[in-house]
Amino acid sequence: MTTIRRFCCNDLLRFASVNLDHLTETFNMSFYMTYLARWPDYFHVAEGPGHRIMGYIMGKVEGQGESWHGHVTAVTVAPEYRRQQLAKKLMNLLEDISDKIDKAYFVDLFVRASNTPAIKMYEKLEYVIYRRVLRYYSGEEDGLDMRKALSRDVEKKSIIPLKRPVTPDELEYD
Repeated sequence: MTTIRRFCCNDLLRFASVNLDHLTETFNMSFYMTYLARWPDYFHVAEGPGHRIMGYIMGKVEGQGESWHGHVTAVTVAPEYRRQQLAKKLMNLLEDISDKIDKAYFVDLFVRASNTPAIKMYEKLEYVIYRRVLRYYSGEEDGLDMRKALSRDVEKKSIIPLKRPVTPDELEYD
């Protein structure tokens, strides 16, 4: 049986195997600790039998006005646990928190333009490609900024695609 629960400090020592996928962005310990301290509602693990970490999601809420949004910083599932809808469950949890608790207008995420399986999964979850970010990943590979409108964005303004690509220095950071 799979349990989805909040991420805790001890999980930092137990989730390395989930990060072995070459498409998963990995960060240093202080980065994970910052998310855990600042946005604990947005950091969850899927745990299986024997307390084995199957996957996790890490995110935050940021922006101002109609740009107030939930952000998926990382979502990954270990290869042996894929195709069980774990990523979908983790994404739905982050979306619900963004929508119902933080009253965000949308949720966004960045994905490598070459990561076709992830892009297809996000599209099934009703995300749209909002814009292409040139050389977003290590200054080499383009990223896609994908968004899903939440209930507060009645007119779905947040997901109207931009007509031109942007560069990383054009992105707004809070």
